[in-house]
Amino acid sequence: MCGITGYIGDGITLDEDDDAGAAAGNGGVASVGDIVHEGLRNLEYRGYDSAGVALVGETSGLTVAKRSGEVDNLTVPDVPDATLGVGHTRWSTHGPPTDANAHPHTDCAGDVAVVHNGIVENHEALKRELADHEFTSDTDTEVIPHLIEEELAAQRGEGDLLNAVRAVEVRLEGSYAICAVREGEDEIVVARRGSPLVLGRDDDATFVASDVTAFLEHTRDVTYLEDGDVAALSADGVEIYADGDLVDRGVETVTWEADAAEKGGYEHYMRKEIHEQPEALRQTIAGRLDVDGGDVDLDVSFPPGFLADLEEIQIVACGTSNYAGRYAAQLFEELSGVRATVEIASEYEFGAGRSPDRTLVVAVTQSGETADTLGAVRRANAAGARTFAVTNTLGSTVTREVDDTAFIRAGPEIGVAATKTFASQVATLTMLAVAIGRERGALGAADARPVLEGLRDLPGAVQQVLDAEPKVREAATEYGDSEAFFFVGRQLGVPVALEGALKLKEISYDHAEGFAAGELKHGPLALVTPDTPVLAVLTDGARADETMNNVTEAQTRGAPAIGCVSAGEEYGTLDVSLPVPDVGLVEPLVANVYLQLFAYHVANDKDRSIDKPRNLAKSVTVE
Repeated sequence: MCGITGYIGDGITLDEDDDAGAAAGNGGVASVGDIVHEGLRNLEYRGYDSAGVALVGETSGLTVAKRSGEVDNLTVPDVPDATLGVGHTRWSTHGPPTDANAHPHTDCAGDVAVVHNGIVENHEALKRELADHEFTSDTDTEVIPHLIEEELAAQRGEGDLLNAVRAVEVRLEGSYAICAVREGEDEIVVARRGSPLVLGRDDDATFVASDVTAFLEHTRDVTYLEDGDVAALSADGVEIYADGDLVDRGVETVTWEADAAEKGGYEHYMRKEIHEQPEALRQTIAGRLDVDGGDVDLDVSFPPGFLADLEEIQIVACGTSNYAGRYAAQLFEELSGVRATVEIASEYEFGAGRSPDRTLVVAVTQSGETADTLGAVRRANAAGARTFAVTNTLGSTVTREVDDTAFIRAGPEIGVAATKTFASQVATLTMLAVAIGRERGALGAADARPVLEGLRDLPGAVQQVLDAEPKVREAATEYGDSEAFFFVGRQLGVPVALEGALKLKEISYDHAEGFAAGELKHGPLALVTPDTPVLAVLTDGARADETMNNVTEAQTRGAPAIGCVSAGEEYGTLDVSLPVPDVGLVEPLVANVYLQLFAYHVANDKDRSIDKPRNLAKSVTVE
């Protein structure tokens, strides 16, 4: 989930108090480089592993500058005659955050530069076709400028950048937003499929970016590109093509302030990130599933014979990551045929009776810097166990201390309360369970296929839940002032119940408990009153009928009940029924999105500090 920005025009006359004007020095005219650099600063919340720009001038040609680290680490070259430029701030997915892997990427001749957000799933196959080209990075993006170079060569000098990009983008598989520039051409060519791009329109300039926040200080007139669109941008306007035909996407006026625009128009990062889950999940699974073959490719290889002899998988994590681990532990046992345990990282010790060479310790950490989890990894390493990380952050400490890593690829998460990273952690761990099961011979292709089909359909299922947000908001308004909240489920519903309760506690400051539904009658029923709503996971993988029996026990004591129910199933006594699309073993994960929305709206109605809850931090780097 990187940030893209671009500008074409003669520069902008700015006031001294304007950000880009200040960068230009005492107001005056901000250069193209200044404008692109400021756009990158405005987009840095989308990624901060590296940054770069490509500027094109009439006589100076193409100039590229890039480096690892935050946007302010980048020195933008002075190109006085530049009339257009593109920039990129990176959230690493393919290749670590190095200077070489930073965007823009260029072709062999250095005439074409490309910035890209998304994942080119078939980049390895395309790279093999380009065997005579020189590649200088580990990224999937670099195939794009080389493909454009090939296309321009095939057109024998008669082609232009627009036609080359149109020919290339249809060959790309996956999700992407692309901006391309070429020496000698006074236009920016862009394309999108699955990743956002928005155009800013002005009388004598045109902007492009991943979010309007990049250019909102300059124009509020925008055009949103749609999937499959390819556009040529000039200072005078844009030409947009869909399926080869010229189309008009219209112009809208943005009414948000800059802070809201950074949040994509949402009041809080948390709600924005809840709604980003379909895109995050698409990135998580992109290029990793072979549904027909029943296989998974996480680009991880274990030593010969290790998985065959594996006796135990130990998952260590904290908070939300621990609940993702609890979900995964059940799948490891079912799909991999290996005993799996979950431990709170701060409590972990490699105990007696375990064989280190037959144990895999899986550390789950969004940031890769969680002190308690790193401590657990070090204890496992000291014991001689093989260690494995599931994280969101390339170059983080945990990736340097474990034997293997799988990245969840969810993109930056700003809100303290984890949302999209939980979904991507569970999806990644599910793929790992399938991969281990297949390699061990414990899971046949026919049995793996429905699990992978569920993962493939997960982004769409989550989107259906997001579309039902008004109903969740109504429930939050009706029950939000209750004294306490119980979240219940069975099997895969238990970690989701625990996570649902945690979200409500974190951001609303209300008392909430999550536990196995069968435990209601072993004490907690004493706390049930008409002012204690019960939120239940009633889906596939969560023993819905048995859970409903426990919910009924609470209802007979006056408690209202809200159920996340598999589509097509009905429990007539529920006060609120929220349908969950049919995706098999990952249905409880979809139900979790309802619980996230419920927590959000309860907290929002109470005017809580949702993105920065009291006493909490995003990454806990102390023990």
